[in-house]
Amino acid sequence: MAVIHMIAAIARKTVRGVVSAIVFLLFNRYTAFILGVYAYSLLILHLGGLGGMFGAIEIRSMWLFPLDQVRGAYLKKEYLELFLLFYLYCYFNAILRPSRWQALLAVLPLLLAYLGQDMYFLMYSNVFRAAELGEVPELLEVMTWPYLLALLLLVVLPLGFFLWSINYRKYRVIVAGALPPALLIAATIYYPGQYIEMYRKVGQEIVDWSDKDTLENNGRFMMLLYREAERHLAQVKTELFRNRAQYEEQARQFATWLKESGGPKRNVHLVVMESFFDPTLFKAATYTKNPLHPSFRKLFGNKLGFSLSPVVGGKTAQAEFEVLCGVPAFEEMSGVEFNSFTGASAYCLPGKLELAGYQTMASNAFNPSFFNTPNAYRGMGFGKMFFPREFAGGNETYLVKGDTTGEGEYMFDSVIFSQNLDYVAKLLHEKDAPPLFNYVLTIYGHFPHKINEEKRPKVLKMNSSFEDEQLERGANQMYYRTQAVADYVTRLIELDPKSLIILVSDHLPPGQHGRRSFQKLRYLDNSNESLNMNRIMVIEEGKPKKYAVVHHYDIPAMVYNFVSNGAYCKVNTCGFVENKLLDDRMQRHDDYMRTMAHAAK
Repeated sequence: MAVIHMIAAIARKTVRGVVSAIVFLLFNRYTAFILGVYAYSLLILHLGGLGGMFGAIEIRSMWLFPLDQVRGAYLKKEYLELFLLFYLYCYFNAILRPSRWQALLAVLPLLLAYLGQDMYFLMYSNVFRAAELGEVPELLEVMTWPYLLALLLLVVLPLGFFLWSINYRKYRVIVAGALPPALLIAATIYYPGQYIEMYRKVGQEIVDWSDKDTLENNGRFMMLLYREAERHLAQVKTELFRNRAQYEEQARQFATWLKESGGPKRNVHLVVMESFFDPTLFKAATYTKNPLHPSFRKLFGNKLGFSLSPVVGGKTAQAEFEVLCGVPAFEEMSGVEFNSFTGASAYCLPGKLELAGYQTMASNAFNPSFFNTPNAYRGMGFGKMFFPREFAGGNETYLVKGDTTGEGEYMFDSVIFSQNLDYVAKLLHEKDAPPLFNYVLTIYGHFPHKINEEKRPKVLKMNSSFEDEQLERGANQMYYRTQAVADYVTRLIELDPKSLIILVSDHLPPGQHGRRSFQKLRYLDNSNESLNMNRIMVIEEGKPKKYAVVHHYDIPAMVYNFVSNGAYCKVNTCGFVENKLLDDRMQRHDDYMRTMAHAAK
């Protein structure tokens, strides 16, 4: 009996020990912290904010599918971000003086850091970058007293209390614990190339076209560090080209020359169109109806030209970069040049025109969180930028996306065109208004070419031995899109007959089978560089004009030449006037490096 009692006592102690261990594991500050992070993720996503702690896709999926169906995807996300968050929470607990508020106080800096980034995204629909901290002094100068008071009460005082609560006698713990994150930050500054290379191996996918998706793949802190590494790498690469005073003086001198060379007010309207391709250029396909609308064919006739895009099937921002900055997109800073812009003045086409007295505006039909667009547009020199109200986060805008049922979130071309015309008409009728640079980026026609057939019924069928349903849908879209272009240009000529109007496609669509689709359908008969050939339409003072084949980066020179009444090409080598040299791109490399040196300041 004694043995039985002893075994029973041991069993009771073991059970109590196990229960105690389970209770400890489940009910302690560290488990509560992880659960709190998860709850925060759900709340922010519900408010329309960012994922990126447990993964936005996976959190949504868990409500729709059994856990075992998403466990593989769920467990592979945000290891690094969660590890860093947990490490910092443990570190703060270790250095704070013991108190009943210690567990909550340790989470305060992390909560404020996350809240700040999430509020920035909710307000501006853009992902925050560390370089934007440089704008804080200017922001404080323009903030009203109620906001300053809220900042004091909700941020400054709580952080001050946190710093006061640190046990500074534990200096060894403070220094030792701060060393790993300090080394991580130092690596982004002093070894940015190695940091980026290593992170791409151990981190999750870096999505070049979307800061939002990249952040949700990797986490807020991880992407703050990664983008800082990219910025410092760009600074290292462009160090020899970074003479700010000289750069700004050259921009001012050019703007003065441009202003003096021009005559009466000469407005410029520049439109970059998503995947605006010409289906009639497929040599191995015919159609039951011409994909180009009769009004479009009547307007342009045989005056349709070609411009070489730096990209095929995607990465619109690369085409935008060349069109707006006048240099090839060499991709030496990052996969997409837009991602290197910090908002610092790079004096691209809009920036130089603004210095010359122009009012510069950009109207973008899609979400500003893509391609770091707000910082890029600001750095290029746009005085105003507009995004659809549904994406603008309360910022000033005249654009409304409207009903895009059955077509993703892609505004149809005529929707943005009509709104742009209404807005521009008011500016053009203002007495003594400065000349206008009106830039528009469309989004309709994006992969996968969805069509709402109630609004735009299919009008044609593509006949070919090689089938591509996606390009056939795209051809049907082009019938309506070319009609929208013809209507827009016709109305713009009526409003502004002496202006320059340029419309150019950003790139060819990807095709259902990628490049193989274009090869099988014999786009431009598979001639040299055919996949980079995109339609460009130029209207000078109301009349379509056809140039020889140009590059997207030639477009700023076309604008400067028009604005200066032809003086620009008399003193500069214009690629669309003379035959291009074989090493033309390399001759432009220094210009590219100089532009990026100041864009990534």
